[in-house]
Amino acid sequence: MARAALRSPYEAPGFYAAALACGRHRDIVGGRWDETGRLQLAALRAEGMAPRHRLLDIGCGALRLGVKAVPFLDPGHYWGTDASRALMLRGWETELADRARLPPAQLVEDSGFAFPGVPDDIDFAIAFAVFTHLPAPALERCLAALRARFARLQAFLFTVFAGDGPGPLRQRDGVVTHGGRPPYHRPLAEVLGAARAAGFAAGVRDTVLPRGQVLVVARPAR
Repeated sequence: MARAALRSPYEAPGFYAAALACGRHRDIVGGRWDETGRLQLAALRAEGMAPRHRLLDIGCGALRLGVKAVPFLDPGHYWGTDASRALMLRGWETELADRARLPPAQLVEDSGFAFPGVPDDIDFAIAFAVFTHLPAPALERCLAALRARFARLQAFLFTVFAGDGPGPLRQRDGVVTHGGRPPYHRPLAEVLGAARAAGFAAGVRDTVLPRGQVLVVARPAR
């Protein structure tokens, strides 16, 4: 019997262990390490994030954003979640310049958007290149969980590949995406509709992002 197709490349057995054993913790979160981290922090600051705010980095991986955001934010104001705690800890151990600013307990293993142990007073959240590698219901689950959990949330920034139909579709930066397998694309109207259904007012920014991703900013509708 043929093995079912993976919903995400990160679900492959032994994926994280093999990558970490080869020292590829930067590569498996998409590469373009410094460039992408700078873009992420700049996008958050453009939406109003200041050092006093508390940030939740969903799918933070090896802290590509964390190495930029942790020095910018007040100590202890960064929280990260990822499906692999080993990947997060590798970033904490090898990439973070001042580990005292980020207690490792604030790196939380979570693959279902439950945010266990994350405090309720999160001000900003970001999921960069997360929903590009997960099937459509993941975005809806995440939006609903954020809206229900974090009353202080000011903005949620996330990226998608935009596109209609099953594909394949070549994005602006050359990546080929699909409607039913990773990397995934979705119609932008559908993405914005999902945000509205979860209680957000959402819009698309014109920021140019790596691999042709589209930046969406969702703010809780008051």
